[in-house]
Amino acid sequence: MSEFAFPPGLIMILGAFLIPFVSDARRSLLVMSLPILTLALVWLLPDGSNLQIGFLDYSLDPVRSSTEGRLFATIFSIMAFAGGLYALKQARTIELTAAFVYAGAAVGVTFAGDLITLFIFWEIMALGSTLVIWAAGTHSAYRASMRYLLVHLLGGVILMSGIVAYVIETGSTQFVAMTADSTATWLILAGFLVNAGAPPLSAWIADAYPEASPSGTVFLSAFTTKTAVFALLVGFPGTEILIWIGLYMVFYGIIYALLENDMRRILAYSIVNQVGFMVTAIGIGTEMALNGAAAHAFAHIIYKALLLMSAGSVLMMTGKRKCTDLGGLFQSMPLTAFHGIVGALAISAFPFTSGFVTKSLETSAAAHEGLALVWMLLLAASAGVFLHAGIKFPWFVFFQKDSGLRPPEPPVNLRMAMWIFSFLCIAIGIYPDPLYAILPYAVDYQPYTIDHLVTQLQLLLFAGFAFFVMLKMMKRTLTISLDFDWFYRKFFKELTEEFSIHASVAQKSMERRMKNRVESIISNLYRHHGPTGILSRVLSTGSMVMWVAILLCLYLLSYYF
Repeated sequence: MSEFAFPPGLIMILGAFLIPFVSDARRSLLVMSLPILTLALVWLLPDGSNLQIGFLDYSLDPVRSSTEGRLFATIFSIMAFAGGLYALKQARTIELTAAFVYAGAAVGVTFAGDLITLFIFWEIMALGSTLVIWAAGTHSAYRASMRYLLVHLLGGVILMSGIVAYVIETGSTQFVAMTADSTATWLILAGFLVNAGAPPLSAWIADAYPEASPSGTVFLSAFTTKTAVFALLVGFPGTEILIWIGLYMVFYGIIYALLENDMRRILAYSIVNQVGFMVTAIGIGTEMALNGAAAHAFAHIIYKALLLMSAGSVLMMTGKRKCTDLGGLFQSMPLTAFHGIVGALAISAFPFTSGFVTKSLETSAAAHEGLALVWMLLLAASAGVFLHAGIKFPWFVFFQKDSGLRPPEPPVNLRMAMWIFSFLCIAIGIYPDPLYAILPYAVDYQPYTIDHLVTQLQLLLFAGFAFFVMLKMMKRTLTISLDFDWFYRKFFKELTEEFSIHASVAQKSMERRMKNRVESIISNLYRHHGPTGILSRVLSTGSMVMWVAILLCLYLLSYYF
């Protein structure tokens, strides 16, 4: 057993419970130091199982270090640091506590060597993220958090059912690559996909994330869906159905993001879209594709958080989140606009940004495997990403027709967090070798080739041209986009209420019939046993003696004959 066998995620989980009990100055130090300590321990752990615990008849591996786990744990720790810095001055204490429990549980998942440990941290994540949403303190946030919790409890039940069945089938709890060829593994796959935002439950992301506080949404964007990507990458690489599930997510996210008016819902749908790229790459399953999914997840956490930091800063300073209420903010919030543009370029895979050197691994993997249709769809989706996140978000928030709003820049800690992630977006794009060096497999790939640069620039320029040509169609109105969550927010609610009404009527009818029957029985009993009943009449002693004599004679006769 290694001397560094302490689970890294527990540093943030246990440290989170100290946050409510320390002074403001110490709280700042604690929030900044917990992710750094976690990151240090992540890199001190050697590869392999470093801690094993006996549980019933099984051996659990709560600390198993792997290349994939270290990569995801690294970016989760960086995200916790920048997210904590962004949230430091304005987040409620309960939000900070829940966010660090949430982040620590995500790190715990990446080091889980067995399915039971994975499930425990998985459910801690669900509780922590629910509290992050609830901590916004609004009625809509409370309702969204309850819907969010129900979806993830459903996913947890499915996952646990699969784990129990898998352990019964195989006799092992080890979290290793599986094949979706049994009920158990299909249930485990479905449990992972719920957290990834796969159909038909993709809508929980856009339903819940925008209702959190500005800092809460930043935390939420990073962990749940990316731990699902990690779990799929380790558990189901090369599962072909993931290609088509991922492609559905890619275009679903694009279409709804283009239709959306709320800037944070635009970016929430964009999360589904981006995770779809990763799920598709995992389905392809080659070393290049899996490297692409891991690298894309790493870069995505950074630039998506940066976009949501920019959007959260706008929301905090203006109190508005709809594109129809915003515009012209670059005049008074130039730094926020700059960071939003950097994030928009990175998510669009613009050359010399992190998206360019990571997402291209996925499309190249599809091309190398001869998956022409998948390759073309991924290229088309890249243009769609530029439309909704690369141009639509910064254009309508910062540059469209002047809204007359002149808010100041956000507080300094928010600006510092955005500077950190803007730097990383550009630094990774210019010099990707450090990221490539920690990917699961050796990388033999050069993103900056003439054909790749020309192809990507052509794609982005024509997508941008199409946006401005169709600008009138792109302008949003005060509408609401109906998604699958309509079924459990509206339809199932109405169905339940209608069922309750009819069930109440049926219950009252049954109660009335039962009451009538009981009253009839009581009436019959009263008729026979009441004061005037035949069994309650007063008879003379002589009459009773005569009846006793008659019965005795009948008994004697029956005895002799």
